[in-house]
This record gives sequence, structure tokens and C-alpha cells, in this order.
Amino acid sequence: MSSVRGEFSSRFGFIMAAAGSAVGLGNIWGFPTQTASNGGAAFVLVYLVLAFCLAYPALMAELVIGRHGQANAVSSLKKIAPNQPKAAFVVGFGGIICAGLILSFYAIVAGWMLSATLSPIAEISQLSATATWLNTQSLGRDLIFTAIFIMMTIAIISKGVENGIEKWSKRLMPALLGILAALIAYVLTQDGAEAGLKAYLVPDFSQILNPDLLVSALGQAFFSLSLGTSVMIIYGSYISKQENLVSLGAYVTLIDVLIAFVAGLLIIPAMYVAQEQGVQIFSETGALLSEDTLVFQVLPALFNSMGDIGYLVALAFFALMSIAALTSSISMLEAPVSYTVENFGMNRLQATWIIGGLISIISFVIVFNFGALFGFVISLTTQFGQPLIGMLCCIFVGWMWSRHKLLTEIQMGYGDVEHSVFWKIWPWYIKFVCPIAIALVFFNSL
Repeated sequence: MSSVRGEFSSRFGFIMAAAGSAVGLGNIWGFPTQTASNGGAAFVLVYLVLAFCLAYPALMAELVIGRHGQANAVSSLKKIAPNQPKAAFVVGFGGIICAGLILSFYAIVAGWMLSATLSPIAEISQLSATATWLNTQSLGRDLIFTAIFIMMTIAIISKGVENGIEKWSKRLMPALLGILAALIAYVLTQDGAEAGLKAYLVPDFSQILNPDLLVSALGQAFFSLSLGTSVMIIYGSYISKQENLVSLGAYVTLIDVLIAFVAGLLIIPAMYVAQEQGVQIFSETGALLSEDTLVFQVLPALFNSMGDIGYLVALAFFALMSIAALTSSISMLEAPVSYTVENFGMNRLQATWIIGGLISIISFVIVFNFGALFGFVISLTTQFGQPLIGMLCCIFVGWMWSRHKLLTEIQMGYGDVEHSVFWKIWPWYIKFVCPIAIALVFFNSL
């Protein structure tokens, strides 16, 4: 087993990496789509409450497992429950498999984003045939861009924690925020944006207790923080013992929620701007049309209506989506790579290429059998794998770890945590409330 492990060199580096993992296509497109489908501002309000009441405590459970174990997910869980090695292996390795499978379909979607980023460049260059190919789903296009995206992910992960994950997260996350802000400033000046803002920010309180809305918001809050994939256990293992875990977890949750909220400020008004320009967004019954592919239908129509400036806006938007995908994909690849390095004595470069190659093969199999496998793999991982594994991590921390040892780990970098509000609430919360709440999401998906 390798004795030399990487570590984040700064608080900012960890926060950017962990927030980058949490902030992906799900935040920038999934959250606004869920909002539009589930009562607008009422969904936003419920999501904000549940993100801090459920996702933050569960995130803390995974971070504290990782920092205590100072190892990959399987080894860290075994240190918490030495008398339950099989259970630790199932939960830890299950999370690693889940991360790999998520990356296999995520790379395909990210490949679409990359091709959509290049399309306006082809249009500006008057390469209309190339632009049409880039915009049309085909076996060749999907294979090429999936492979390119996985190669980009491999290139970052092979450099390690400080020179790979941390270095690129510190560059990509601020770039993402900058592009997002510029796009919001543009969209809010357009006709129809005011109606979009009203739908997004003024809640219908009668919708707040709608069961479907509650379950959707609960799921979005949970999934948006990369919980249940061993990712945050791995990132926790790279945190110095001198850092305050309680505040670090809060920062990551705040950034994740903030970017989801800000993404809504772009997407929801953009939908109403497109509607103002004649693009159909909602059906006659008020239901959102084409939820899964709306980003490739509504927004290009909006960009086309802008004239020549639309090419630049399209380029900026899909570049933003590609960056969001990359900051998440590097964390998903790190989960299996760290396990392989520490358990089989491989060097990081070798392990990264082998794991990346295996995930590429799975991605290509999905592309060749798209209709049968794409939706199945998404459901298997996000609806079943993530909530079940996340719930089991909470049970490990709440039921299998002695309260004294848990307190000792949290105190490192914090000080007198024993008399804090956090310590009076969190251990009880992680033991009872989080597993029950996550179980509700899981059984709803069944």
C-alpha cells in the first residue's frame, strides 16, 4: 500500500475542489429544471431548507469518515467499524462503483456539451456542415466527444491532489462563476425576463407541502452534493487534521446551494425570454416540455434569436456547462483511482489510465446501446445507488462509531466543539433524522 498520500494545500483549494464536485450539470441544469417542474419559487424555498437540514449533516458524516480514515472509502469505513469489515467493504466499494457508473453516463452528456461549445465556433467560421454534425446526435459524434471528455478528466486526475484536482478546481470554479454572472446580466435585460424572475422568486405557499415537491426537493438537495458516491469521503481524507471540518462543510454546502440558486436566475428567466420570442416552453396544462433535453432545444432557439451575438452567448453558455461537468467528473474518477492506488500498489498515472480506460469502455457500450442503457444506468445510480449508500454512511457514523471517538475527530481544528450548537444537534440528527429522510427518498424512487 502506498504510504504517501496527497493533501489539499489550502482551505480555498479544498472548498473549490469539493464545491466543484458538488456543482455539476445537475446544479446548473437539473436544479432549474426541477424548479420549473415543481412549483417554481415554492420548490426553491423547500430546497434551501432541506439543503441545510439534510444535505449538510450528511456531507459532514462523509467528510469526517474520510479525514479520520486518511484513506480510500473502503479503508476509512473499516477503521470506523473494525468489527464489520464486510459491511464497510460493501458500502465503500459500492460508492466507488456508483461513482464510476455515474461518470460513464456523465461523460456522454458532457461530450454533448463539448460539441455544443464548438458548434457556434463552426458557425462563425462558416463551416455549416461541421456545425450541423456537431449539433446532431450520432454514434460517431458521441463516441469522439465522450472519449475527449474522459481524456480531459484523466489528464487532471493523473497529476494528483495538489497539482491536479486542487490546481484545476481553483481555475475552473472562478471561471464558471464569471461566465454565469455575465450570462445572467445579459438575459435579465431581455423581454420576458421579469416574468421569469417572478416565477422564480415569488412562492405560491399553497404548493410547499405538495408531497411530490417535497420529495423532489429532498432528492435534489441530497444528490447535488455528490453524496453516496464515496467522493466526499475521499476528499475528506485529503483534508489536514488542523482544518475546521464543521466550517469547511458549511462553506461547501453554501457554495453548492448558491450556484444552484444563481443558475436558476439564468435558466428560468431565459425560458421565459424564449417563450416571449415564440418558443413553446409549457404544454397547455402548464407542464414543462422536454425536461431532459430542454437545454438543447430552448436555449439554442433563444441564442439564434439574438443574431450574431447569439453565437458568443451560446459559446459562453455551453463552455460553462462543460466546465461544470469537468469539475464534477474529476471527483468521480478520483474515487476508484484512490482505491486502486492504495490497495494494489500502482502509481497514480498507471491507475488513472486503467480506470479511465475501463470507464471509457462502459461509456462506449452505453453509446452503442443508448436506448436500452442510458436511462437505466442513470436510474440505477442516482435513484437507487446514491441514496442507499448515503443512508448507510449516516448509519456508520451514527450507530457504529463511538460518540467519544467521533467527538475527538470533530474537535481537531475546531476546539471546544463539545459545547457548540453543532455538537448538541448533529450526532442525534445523523443517527435518526438523516437515515429516515434519505430512506424516504429511496423508497419513493422504488
